[in-house]
Amino acid sequence: MIDTFDLMGRTAVIVGAGSDIGAATARQLARAGAKIVLGDVDEKRLAATLQLLRAVGNDAFGLRTDVTKRCEVDALVRSAVERFGRVDIMANLAGIIHDALVEETEEADLDEILAVNLKGVFFGCQAALGAMRGQGSGSIVNMASSAAFAPYPALAGYSISKAGVVALTRVLAAEVGPDGIRVNAIAPGFIEGGMTTRRARRADGSLDEERMETERTRARRRNPLRTTGRPEDVANAVLYLASDATRYLTGQVLHPNGGALMP
Repeated sequence: MIDTFDLMGRTAVIVGAGSDIGAATARQLARAGAKIVLGDVDEKRLAATLQLLRAVGNDAFGLRTDVTKRCEVDALVRSAVERFGRVDIMANLAGIIHDALVEETEEADLDEILAVNLKGVFFGCQAALGAMRGQGSGSIVNMASSAAFAPYPALAGYSISKAGVVALTRVLAAEVGPDGIRVNAIAPGFIEGGMTTRRARRADGSLDEERMETERTRARRRNPLRTTGRPEDVANAVLYLASDATRYLTGQVLHPNGGALMP
């Protein structure tokens, strides 16, 4: 491994670790040598990610974490410090999505998506700063989306929440740069799995492969590389932003989207 991407001796906290992207990120940071602390509201999926890491010998641990509750995010970061002595990387990856036109969006749905996607990231940033300031170093990576940069019909709530993450990332980067803390975001395009399967699900929750292939074909046509992304593509971006390869980069947004958007 190139030394620049070596994370030996560092601790990474990953929120949303039960998702496809969260699990891929945990595996990638663990391969780079980081000690891993995981949080997710879905205990079953959290346990699955922990099992993957422990199978390869990583001394990972996790806590059920509802990112809409600041006390639970604080507790996760505090437990990382108690166990490993520091937090070097905070990956705020938890997120949900709702499909609805603006005029049809229910207030409860809007409140939920803002609570998870925006306030959850906000709480993650706050918690990480408490650990990182005393060290004089750290990297915070927030999950945005291409929906923050392009108008996708029926995704107003989601787009608003992700645009807020971009704004938060830039403001915080300006605030904490003098403390040696970097803050960046990732805005993926179409990534296989997770949210991108929702429109190909049958009423019973099973995946309709024919409809899924239609979704993939549409995504391929929207980007010059004529391909779709995988969770590992986002995990690689997190590793890049977490590592010393980006020591001179903050307040930026990476766009793993095959060139579908070039903001």
